[in-house]
Amino acid sequence: MSTIKNVVLVHGAFADGSGWRGVHDALTTQGFRVTVVQNPLTSLEADVAATTRVLDQQDGPAILVGHSWGGTVITEAGVHPKVAGLVYVSALAPDAGETTAQQYEGFAATPDFVIDVAEDGFGFINRDKFKAGFAADTSDADAAFLRDSQVPINMEVFATPVKNAAWRDKPSWAVIATDDRAFDQAMLQHMAKRIGADVTNVPASHALFLTQAGVVADVIVKAAAGSAG
Repeated sequence: MSTIKNVVLVHGAFADGSGWRGVHDALTTQGFRVTVVQNPLTSLEADVAATTRVLDQQDGPAILVGHSWGGTVITEAGVHPKVAGLVYVSALAPDAGETTAQQYEGFAATPDFVIDVAEDGFGFINRDKFKAGFAADTSDADAAFLRDSQVPINMEVFATPVKNAAWRDKPSWAVIATDDRAFDQAMLQHMAKRIGADVTNVPASHALFLTQAGVVADVIVKAAAGSAG
């Protein structure tokens, strides 16, 4: 049986790749080769291109991991031949032909998660609501830094249909934050069930990549073992 030692981490909206530091360190100490994508968040095509660029550099099969909006990115980019398995971290998982925005239909609104959209169409999380909506279980200092360093996303990305759904052909795992206030809990569970993911629930905010880095890393290790051919 081959061993998968490559992991590619894809961040979501309003963040950058530095949030994966804890997951990165937990995996590298176990011998994994970890690469963190830096998404421009300007379009789905641009984020998929950034991810594909990193996948092209892998020296063998890889586990592709996405948080939040990053789930849409890995759904599209995950058709790359080097991707052996997918891990969705409180992440979106549209099907081919669907938009990301469609994933919200029929589910409750999340009043603590407020996006302010600028005149140019790029959105930021409301500063006053940031900790409650995105990072409720972080320290005040960590929440403030995440708030102050957030990366805006072009809101048009949510209306862009995906062309491919890698989860239809590749094994998937999901880590769901049960205290997530960015997504309705029923929505997260529904998406994970639809893609047939092996689900791990963890008490955490939407920033579980930071506050539950060890659990996220453990699921990635599990995915690497479960995807090895």
